[in-house]
Amino acid sequence: MPTRHPRRSRPGARRPARRTPQRRRYARTRRQRQRDRQVFVLGAGVLGIATLWFVVAWLVTHLWAMVMVGAVAVVAATWFVNQNRQRQAWNRVQQQALRYELPQLDALGHRDFEYAVRDLMRRDGCTDARQVGGSGDNGADVLATDPHGRTWVIQCKHRRAGDHGKAIGTPDLQRVNGTARQIHGADVVLVVTNGRFSSRCAPLAQQLHMHLADRRMLAAWAAGSRPLWELLPKIPAPRAGN
Repeated sequence: MPTRHPRRSRPGARRPARRTPQRRRYARTRRQRQRDRQVFVLGAGVLGIATLWFVVAWLVTHLWAMVMVGAVAVVAATWFVNQNRQRQAWNRVQQQALRYELPQLDALGHRDFEYAVRDLMRRDGCTDARQVGGSGDNGADVLATDPHGRTWVIQCKHRRAGDHGKAIGTPDLQRVNGTARQIHGADVVLVVTNGRFSSRCAPLAQQLHMHLADRRMLAAWAAGSRPLWELLPKIPAPRAGN
């Protein structure tokens, strides 16, 4: 009989790798995790459907509960709306009753003085009045729109010593005038102070179509009930439609 020679492996051919027990255990563990994950997802889906079915069935047989929940929601919403309206009405009453005496204004810091001017504008019906003074304010401390549609840009100048402090000079007027109309679209440009203006301010303000409220004007406005546009002379006419 011819002698059989053992088959030689071809160069470069690899024998199939045998799975070691460790690899077989790893493969079984991975398949088990996949099956467990599928069972969990299936169980969660079945549980969710069962819960939804139970809730729907319960609501169908207990319509009174839905009616009660709806009634409670309506009552709560009505109470909330009424409370909000009462709060707004009370805020309007407080704003309308707002008064400041000059010693109160003198005792304020500069920032609080800006807030006081804002609150006085709100008292007079400028519901959108806001304090904007600070870094990068472009010359405006308070912005407001009056009930006649006019946009106010107000620069506030507070003096701790009142009219005994340093007078407000023309550079302050020029600073706010340079930005009030171009940036803020002002109809009324106002500089208000609890102090005094230098003698050169009034002619310049007239030339620039600006308005000044000195200590005397501020006292009449803050302690009275008339809005500022009824106290200042030559206020622009209301905007069309207002």
